[in-house]
Amino acid sequence: MRRIDGSVPFRGGGFAPRERFWAAAATLIGVVALWQFGCSAGVIPTLFLPAPVNIAIELWHLTLSGELWKHLSASLLRLAIGWSVGTVFGIGMGLAVGLWSALRSPGMAVVSALFPIPKIALVPLFIIWFGIGEGSKIITLAFGVFFPTVIATAGGVDNVPRSLIRMGQSFGLSTGAIVRKIVLPGALPAILSGFRVTASIAIVLLVAAEMIGAEEGIGAFVLSAGNLYDTDALMAGIVVLSVIGLVAAWVIGLLERALLAWR
Repeated sequence: MRRIDGSVPFRGGGFAPRERFWAAAATLIGVVALWQFGCSAGVIPTLFLPAPVNIAIELWHLTLSGELWKHLSASLLRLAIGWSVGTVFGIGMGLAVGLWSALRSPGMAVVSALFPIPKIALVPLFIIWFGIGEGSKIITLAFGVFFPTVIATAGGVDNVPRSLIRMGQSFGLSTGAIVRKIVLPGALPAILSGFRVTASIAIVLLVAAEMIGAEEGIGAFVLSAGNLYDTDALMAGIVVLSVIGLVAAWVIGLLERALLAWR
């Protein structure tokens, strides 16, 4: 479409969606406001779904008593260790199957066979193998994070232009240098996208593992509150899990902006 002066407007800006913090915050605030209004108006029975104000009061009491930090610290430690272990081994395996033919078919066969298995169903087995302590919970998280990380990493490696790898080889770069300077940067967008998925998977598995065999942790707290029909405390625990997910997504977003600035 031409302008009046005959010039053609520039239309080559591409798709460059931007994050708007105010829009995200306004959406969440609007949902909470509607929720509170529904409870206050009697549309939403507070016996089944407590009002946000009641949940906030319960969170405040849990914070003052120190019980919230006791459960939160236990969960965060398990989450950090389990996710880190699964991510490190997953990236290593993903690079291996993405770069070397000898490992590709055997490695992807194992991943394809084990990935569809519901990891929650394996928690009792892990408890038998590693005991009811921290080992079984961390292994559960690491096992659940490992397979999606392998797939995301291998897919990222496959999407790296092979012309860049051949160029590096023609300049005499070693295999390690090619992996560090070409393959990893090229696969990083896919790996970081996989982080968003694995962070959510780790939180779900964390809650399941803590519900089965833990005295401390947000999952154990939610289970205990549910058994007592204490819906205020139950929803307070769920809100904490949601906040953990939001913080994880925010941290991954910071990593993406820092590590993918070259895009």
